[in-house]
Amino acid sequence: QLQACGGGLVQAGGSLRLSCATSGQTFSGYSRAWFRQAPGKEREFVAGITWSGSSTSYGDSVKDRFTISRDNTKITVYLQMNSLKPEDTAVYYCASHKVMYMTSTRPEDFGSWGQGTQLTVSS
Repeated sequence: QLQACGGGLVQAGGSLRLSCATSGQTFSGYSRAWFRQAPGKEREFVAGITWSGSSTSYGDSVKDRFTISRDNTKITVYLQMNSLKPEDTAVYYCASHKVMYMTSTRPEDFGSWGQGTQLTVSS
């Protein structure tokens, strides 16, 4: 089970950190990712991190503003979001890849999902 938290209301230009804790499932060996979904839009890849944490990837719209990281001792994945924009407003989901040691940016490749946390960025 994945438990995402940390969302909220923030002004444009502000920062926020999301966390995704793991319980009841294997954490090591699986890549993790953050996706987001705004009303009326498809789920969008935001950031991903390999099982080891040695490699990360980002969606074009968040590059150089967001940073994904993982703490394997705390079995938690983080998403540090800086320079937030109103267009970042969405429900953010953390997810775990279905297959060990694989990475992807496609939602269908991820089998476990957190419940989502709302981020609202005001202008």
